[in-house]
Amino acid sequence: MRVRFRGIEVREVALIEGPCGWGEFGAFLEYGPHEAAHWLASAIEAAHTQPPTPLRDRIPINATVPAVDAARVPEVLARFPGARTAKVKVAEPGQTLADDVARVSAVRALIPTVRVDANGGWTVRQAVAAAAALTADGPLEYLEQPCASVAELAELRELIDVPVAADESIRKAQDPLRVVRARAADVAVVKVAPLGGVRPLLDIAAQIDIPIVVSSALDSAVGMSRGLLAAACLPDLPYACGLGTGGLFTEDVAEPLVGVDGHLPVGPTVPDPARLHALAATPDRRQWWIDRIAECLPLAR
Repeated sequence: MRVRFRGIEVREVALIEGPCGWGEFGAFLEYGPHEAAHWLASAIEAAHTQPPTPLRDRIPINATVPAVDAARVPEVLARFPGARTAKVKVAEPGQTLADDVARVSAVRALIPTVRVDANGGWTVRQAVAAAAALTADGPLEYLEQPCASVAELAELRELIDVPVAADESIRKAQDPLRVVRARAADVAVVKVAPLGGVRPLLDIAAQIDIPIVVSSALDSAVGMSRGLLAAACLPDLPYACGLGTGGLFTEDVAEPLVGVDGHLPVGPTVPDPARLHALAATPDRRQWWIDRIAECLPLAR
């Protein structure tokens, strides 16, 4: 990683080659087998089933700004040429609302449209205060997962004017549609791997009556291609997607996609053999992933 993001500095994934292409199993290390099994199902789908037909050949993406010091914002944004939307991480443990405001203001000075992601880090009261502070010098497109529970999101929507987006309340839920039925969100953020693949994502999207944003789960180039495919298959795509996180890596398993005018192209990704060799995990880590696959496989749907 170029900067620490989601608490990690090195991203580990397992890649699976099948008759239909490459799949990625990258459930975060702390996820138990039941949650990780969805990610394995997504990898199997990519490797062993024919992809759906996309409706567009490029996808608008947002820049992703980790919880860095405001002074580092120009450096981060430079890796997202042409992006007109930025998603800014906020509510980072050990940081203050003042840190968030400074970071968002630094982004707003360079990018016209700003959204923030709290990863469920605020109470309702804290989220109300944050919404006011973060919009003092400009609007927010939306607050992504400001609070952890569906009930809190629904309550917050009644208290603020900023749109609320749900992420964890969809991808980590036993019932991913509950947040929509509860009218607890204005925008649905969906990710391919946690939902079990492109087709399960599209099935869920067909039942959602609010705008959808496809985002990544800190995927390698292989996983990212599946997110781009899912976004390309949606009938409507009103918002930029969170599929530009490849810019957060110093190395990847394939040549990184280069954004053009804030868009990334849609298409399959084949890893570079030389990169696979150079980035290969140590034997003990490789065995850890093989054991994890064996544990998750009976649970994969």
